[in-house]
Amino acid sequence: MRTEARFPSAGPAAGHYESFFLKATRPGGGRAVWIRCTTHKRPGEALTGSVWFTMFDAGAPAPVAAKATFPADAVEAPPGGYLRVGEASLTPGAARGAIAVPGVAVDWELTYTDRAAVFRHLPYDFLYRTPLPRTKLLSPHPDVRVSGSMTVNGEPVVLDDWPGTVGHNWGAEHAERWIWLQANEFREAGGFFDAGLGRIRLGSLTTPWAANAVLHLDGVPHRLGGLRGGCSTRVNESPTACEFELGGGDVRVRGRVSADARKFVGWVYADPVGPEHNTVNCSIADLDLTVERRGRPPKTLTCRGAAAYELGMRETGHGIALQPFPDG
Repeated sequence: MRTEARFPSAGPAAGHYESFFLKATRPGGGRAVWIRCTTHKRPGEALTGSVWFTMFDAGAPAPVAAKATFPADAVEAPPGGYLRVGEASLTPGAARGAIAVPGVAVDWELTYTDRAAVFRHLPYDFLYRTPLPRTKLLSPHPDVRVSGSMTVNGEPVVLDDWPGTVGHNWGAEHAERWIWLQANEFREAGGFFDAGLGRIRLGSLTTPWAANAVLHLDGVPHRLGGLRGGCSTRVNESPTACEFELGGGDVRVRGRVSADARKFVGWVYADPVGPEHNTVNCSIADLDLTVERRGRPPKTLTCRGAAAYELGMRETGHGIALQPFPDG
């Protein structure tokens, strides 16, 4: 397996959260599914698990979203799998599950195949074993093709080689502010883009944006951000759009991601210790990238209706309705 669940090793007094997720977008964009299995544990309290589901549709007034939470006895790291919560599970190569809440009933039976190696956002392996950073992020399956079937409120949905990704993050607390960007269906070329950006609170201060990203282009992975590219990271974000610049080695990427507010889903994310974040996510956003490589002309990459943009923040006046589900 390319990763494994960390929650079983969290001690009784520890605070911990963990997330495994799958995102897949219809070829050509405009429709996407985002499925997330999580655990949450406050210090000294019992573990809980949750299953999150969102169906994005550019032709709908809003995404279809649902979340169900379960006690510790319905949560496990199954042999040969990543995480099971209730009837939902995510394993190497498959995602299965079903949840029902008032007004929403969904089920899914999906498989996925890999097209790229694991991407570890943190630049050194030892950082995944140390207390800092308090948030760990990696993409065990950063570029997959997803097939199978779903039922969303009685509507059958067939997935046939939908471009997607499978991610994993965990830690003792969320970043003070974070951004996740992802795309793997560009009009001009194959490959994928996967970026995690964060700002950390240190006492009364908040650090500048730090980025750890990869652009896989023309068969070559280019690491962006990190220690070498940190000084060249530029971010200008809002709840529905983000402009950014990321550097690394001989490569520099400038980009913009955006979507209409009605295409976003809003959630509450709770830290194991401390206050909550509002998190907005759209998996059918538009992304434009300009790639500059030393000795080569700039290259433009476009992704229409198939990119992911997620923003985690403290503010609540962002104008995107939150789903009526608590966290933690």
